[in-house]
Amino acid sequence: MNQIIECVPNFSEGRNLEKVEQIVDAFRAKENIKLLDYSNDKDHNRMVVTSIGEPEAIKAAIIEAVGIAVKEIDLTKHEGQHPRMGAVDVIPFIPIKGLTIQDADVLAKEVAQAIAETYTLPVFLYEQSASAEYRKNLATVRKGEFEGLIEKMKLPEWKPDFGPGERHPTAGAVAVGARMPLIAFNVNLHTTNFTIADKIAKKVRFLGGGLRFCKAMGVELKEQQMVQVSMNLTDYTKTAIYQAVEMIRFEARRYGVSVSGCELIGLVPLQAVVDTASYYLGLEDFSMKQILEAHLME
Repeated sequence: MNQIIECVPNFSEGRNLEKVEQIVDAFRAKENIKLLDYSNDKDHNRMVVTSIGEPEAIKAAIIEAVGIAVKEIDLTKHEGQHPRMGAVDVIPFIPIKGLTIQDADVLAKEVAQAIAETYTLPVFLYEQSASAEYRKNLATVRKGEFEGLIEKMKLPEWKPDFGPGERHPTAGAVAVGARMPLIAFNVNLHTTNFTIADKIAKKVRFLGGGLRFCKAMGVELKEQQMVQVSMNLTDYTKTAIYQAVEMIRFEARRYGVSVSGCELIGLVPLQAVVDTASYYLGLEDFSMKQILEAHLME
């Protein structure tokens, strides 16, 4: 494949495995597309799918998957720890090979228009595809979630970029856009006190004066009897995984809480792993050139 685009759609279903598999089937055994990973979480009640392929093949798979999600997911009955405004909550397109961010933007807008017209679904463009500066941040677009969309969409500034001017009754709305790679990374804390996770998340994230390329929120993991700082690292070359982990450790000490483990959602760039390994092992001048598998991919 001369052109490769990555797509990482987030679906608001992490508990019903039958529905999970129906959605993932849209990416399986298709020509010019490869399903790299999918993971579902019961507490978040959310699934993240990672696929790569040629632009037209990815486009067709996404449109099919959205149709399944709109049919199978009813947000009026949905509960979970992760914020969401749609059955398909967000669809990011990431250029990987032979494509620019501008190419990814064109594809994102084509998909946005197609799913709006096909499924009568409101679509908001975000990140590099945003139609206004205030719409770039996903958290801002999603604020109010599914339940708040009815009133939010009455405001002139929150008219969707594609689709009807009203919330879909069961599937809400979806954010679609082009962006650069990010790392979805969670840190679990050895406590059931949600307030602690929430306070730490506010310290770590950029909006709270923390790390520049870090978005974070506190999450309660009831099944695991612990809480979590859930993060998106939007530029791992400038805000590394180890920086986020160590800042959380530092903030957790004031509450007498320890980190019980970490969780990676989806895939991670190899360089991010190299940077983290180099930090924790204290390796000097360690580089990608010293990774055996990196030479095999040349």
